[in-house]
Amino acid sequence: MPDRILITGANGLLGQAVMHIFSRESDYELIQSSVEEKGYVNFGSDYIKLDISNKEEVKKAVKHYEPKVIMNCAAFTDVDKSETERELCWKLNVDAVKNLIIAGRINNSKIVHISTDYIFDGKHGPYDEKSTPNPISFYGRSKLASENALTTSGVDYAIIRTMVLYGLGINVKPNFALWMIEKLKSKEPINIVDDMIGNSTIADDLAYGLLKLIEKNCRGVYNIAGRDIESRYEFTMKLCDVFNFDKKLVKKIKTKDLNQPAPRPLNSGLITLKAESELGFKPMDTIEGLRYLKYQLGY
Repeated sequence: MPDRILITGANGLLGQAVMHIFSRESDYELIQSSVEEKGYVNFGSDYIKLDISNKEEVKKAVKHYEPKVIMNCAAFTDVDKSETERELCWKLNVDAVKNLIIAGRINNSKIVHISTDYIFDGKHGPYDEKSTPNPISFYGRSKLASENALTTSGVDYAIIRTMVLYGLGINVKPNFALWMIEKLKSKEPINIVDDMIGNSTIADDLAYGLLKLIEKNCRGVYNIAGRDIESRYEFTMKLCDVFNFDKKLVKKIKTKDLNQPAPRPLNSGLITLKAESELGFKPMDTIEGLRYLKYQLGY
């Protein structure tokens, strides 16, 4: 009987990509779970409505399915709202992970958890897995706290750090690339920052890296992100090339001009050498990722 994987947040962008890749490329028995009443995509797998911030619900689901792996693709990811809705952010990003740890410990399940470059201050990027965290936003602090809960828990775990996730999914929240495509297709001018540096990551690539990690049963911390480390503006210029949009519609600005409630790590980026050498993961560069998105969108 194939190993069973319980996927939380299966209705999100990454959750859907994981379901697509894992159901196509592996024989694992997949259990989809998310807070919504039903799954957005029918993969022929069991779907359960699951609120991971509810400890009893989590324990009951894990006891029933006895997954070998719990893959946590659920999170509160609104960086600005995290500054004002701190209780909700902590509940979904930290307390929920502690619930997965409790249930995982009872059932001896491995926990694979998704984290972020926002655990760093963005002063000395790019970062490898041994770099010292220093979050500058409440969102970043919550994600670091979830990492610390796992590393001190005694359960078998893997933490995957990624950043600037984009891609296509059913009913998913707008992401950086899709927002730009929508605007530029309508010939609307957009302002893009040229002082935020990092790797843009297509969700399918991250899902493939997660599959490699589970197949090789690796534990610890891994950076999985797109190959190119570049500014958001440089990413946008490449998007214009791939989709044949007018570059004159794009205006360069600085991050401070946006007056966002939460501070962002500016000079960031994740070094993916460990994942490349240990997992055999070869990330797409920006052009490859955008061409793949263009294909998915049917351009």
